[in-house]
Amino acid sequence: MKVVHINKTDTIGGAAVAVGRIHRALRKAGIESSMLVEERKSTDDENIACTSDSAWDKGLDFLHFVGERLRILPHEQHKLMRYNFSIASDGRDISDHPLVREADVIHLHWINQGYLSMKSLERLAALGKPFVWTLHDMWPFTGGCHYTRTCLEFNEHCGFCPFLSKPGKNDLSSICFRQKRDLYKKMNLSVVSCSQWLDTLATSSALFHKKKCYNIPNPIDCDVFRPLDKKTCRQLLSLPTDKKLLLFGAAKATDIRKGSRFLMESLRIISDNFPAIAHQMELVVFGKASKELKEQNCGFMIHEMDFISDTPTLVKLYNAADAFILPSLQDNLPNTVVESQACGTPVVGFRIGGVPEMIQHKKTGYLAEAKNSLSLANGIYSMMFFDHARQREKVAAHARELFGEEKIAKMYIDVYEQALRSNGK
Repeated sequence: MKVVHINKTDTIGGAAVAVGRIHRALRKAGIESSMLVEERKSTDDENIACTSDSAWDKGLDFLHFVGERLRILPHEQHKLMRYNFSIASDGRDISDHPLVREADVIHLHWINQGYLSMKSLERLAALGKPFVWTLHDMWPFTGGCHYTRTCLEFNEHCGFCPFLSKPGKNDLSSICFRQKRDLYKKMNLSVVSCSQWLDTLATSSALFHKKKCYNIPNPIDCDVFRPLDKKTCRQLLSLPTDKKLLLFGAAKATDIRKGSRFLMESLRIISDNFPAIAHQMELVVFGKASKELKEQNCGFMIHEMDFISDTPTLVKLYNAADAFILPSLQDNLPNTVVESQACGTPVVGFRIGGVPEMIQHKKTGYLAEAKNSLSLANGIYSMMFFDHARQREKVAAHARELFGEEKIAKMYIDVYEQALRSNGK
């Protein structure tokens, strides 16, 4: 069986990381899996191909990206929400690519920001192959937003979109919704959600409620992400060995959905009420969030790690921490939670989205009440007394049981086989 995964990048972003892990798990299970990405082929995997091999192609990709942004700009409500809404108006045609032509199953992932357009998807649908679409956010069943927050218009028909400057019955979200509805009628499409939370939303949506929907979490390579000696990891990363270290990562701290404001508030609560304990704790930040967080003065020492694309370094970082903090307000099945737990490090997060499916409350982490800084502070405080030496292996074993590669690969193979049967193959 030949499967081609379609994603904008091969390593940049949470979806890309998840796709790569699915791809590798399938190859270990004997599936002829390949990946087709638009840009940044940054691995030496010969089974990953990039559609932008020349300066000309890269220039066209940039024009596609800018073209979509310009179409959205007149409808933009606020620049802080600029990349929370996509319409797939511009993109390249990949229907003639050899990996696509040879594939038995086309597996779609994150295809926005100028990679594939609605017309691109129509050309793929015309090939008559079965499709599997793994949802890394809500975009495939909404009128354009990647996360709807409290809006439920997608259950009937998008319109009056809160992300747009002039919401109305026939606004941009309504147009995009109709385009998707017409497209999906032409596709033999199976839908995979990485969490039960997202699966519930997808199956209740107007666009997917008649499609075959499955819930399959993202896999993790537990031979790579595993418990290591904490003190050694801290020394290698030049982090203090005599402090409790909290870990937080965000590509964009200003993204409201990431909830960094609640993290800062919770740290101030601890600092103001338990100064002696706060003195023993420091915050380690990786990603692009460091500068913005330092300006908020949470009362904690902050260690800046910037972006970490090197997996061995990331594994050491999770192992160096006493707890990983996830203050997201809406999320699917964050890779960071799986990675942290596989390394034996507990996770403190809000009880939102797919997070409750990943964390065993007070066993492998702490589930705080959503948008409640005091509850998050209680969770962080409780990690101070978490018996890390005795519990680390239990936390890692929980991750292996839920997200092990062999288990997840088998679930995907079952989906592919059902899709092929329904397609007459």
